[in-house]
Amino acid sequence: MSSPSPKSLILNLIQANEGQQITAAEAVGSAALFGIRENSVRVTLVRLSAAGMIASAGRGAYRLGPQAADMAQDLSDWRHREEQVTSWSGAWVMVSTGGLGRSDRVALRRRDRALALMGFKSLDSGLCVRPDNLKGHAAGVRERLHRLGLGQSVPVFTATDLDADRDARARSLWKGHAMTQGYIQSRQKLEEWLTRWQDLALEVAARESYLLGSEVIRQLVFDPLLPDPLVDGQARRAFAQSVLTFDQTGHDIWRRLLPLLNL
Repeated sequence: MSSPSPKSLILNLIQANEGQQITAAEAVGSAALFGIRENSVRVTLVRLSAAGMIASAGRGAYRLGPQAADMAQDLSDWRHREEQVTSWSGAWVMVSTGGLGRSDRVALRRRDRALALMGFKSLDSGLCVRPDNLKGHAAGVRERLHRLGLGQSVPVFTATDLDADRDARARSLWKGHAMTQGYIQSRQKLEEWLTRWQDLALEVAARESYLLGSEVIRQLVFDPLLPDPLVDGQARRAFAQSVLTFDQTGHDIWRRLLPLLNL
């Protein structure tokens, strides 16, 4: 697990503090747990403020700024991702990217990220696919893709009668067994940590909870939410619940630590 950047640490601390303000001293003290220098923190605070990501909340204190509203929503959406899942009829949601250019690297990265976040895989050249098992189906997926940066003109549609070969290839695009094992192993790691964290120094517990929490939340954010039988849905739901429990414990730890950093 790698240490966070000063930017991600500061924004995550404010978010973890229920959107309330944090002080510069709290940011500096928190960053020190990860070996981040005070000067880097203070430079980052200035840059985030200039970008509207954070705003002054009084002398030496900061809260989320207007440009961080969407980010804050995205950061909390992972808690409700399982609620997006519905039963699967065997149909597929398709995205046709064959007519799109690849010379605009920024647009290409935005498109690829949007498709990855929504769990799409490439089935054929210019054709991406995912199971049609999300609430709202193609229309809902289309709306989310547009919000994530996919062009409004890109076709997003449902396919219900793939030929046997393409259907089989589509089902094999995700490593379902490995994903299921990932749910089980990550859940075990979280539950093991929860049994021992109270024996740790508060600073150590805060650092470990941040790093481990970042790892498993990323796992959830990029999970494609596949249906059974492509993955074990029960294993995923159990993992998601364990992340919620872990996240609450992590928040409690950091709420205890932050006031001490002002002393």
